Amino acid sequence: MDNDTKNRWQVRGAALIIFVLGFAAGILALNVYRGVAGGPRPRDRFEQMADRLNLNADQKTKVQLIFSDTREQVRALRRESEPKFEEIRRQADARLQEVLTPEQWQQFQKERQEMRGRRGGRGGPGGPRGDR
Repeated sequence: MDNDTKNRWQVRGAALIIFVLGFAAGILALNVYRGVAGGPRPRDRFEQMADRLNLNADQKTKVQLIFSDTREQVRALRRESEPKFEEIRRQADARLQEVLTPEQWQQFQKERQEMRGRRGGRGGPGGPRGDR
């Protein structure tokens, strides 16, 4: 594979990673907006769903337990997968540095930091992150 083909695939890969990260940021922003905009709290949503489904007390208890177990499993999976996400991000940064000029890399880092600032400084489920 010649350098041009390799560079094209690197750019495509970087664009895909940036797209996926942007999509995830959009989902996070929507969730934050719902929380700030005063949307129904999870407990209220559960009660509304339970009413619509006409759940009895025993069913409510069992459904809440299922949701609680599921929520904990998802949290565990996120904690487990976060190092892999971080490694992918580090690899993307290294590849981007190969493609971008030093000035472009600096600008990219600045814009990424500004985007994190607009999101409240959160870099994902792991909390605040510094630049790599």
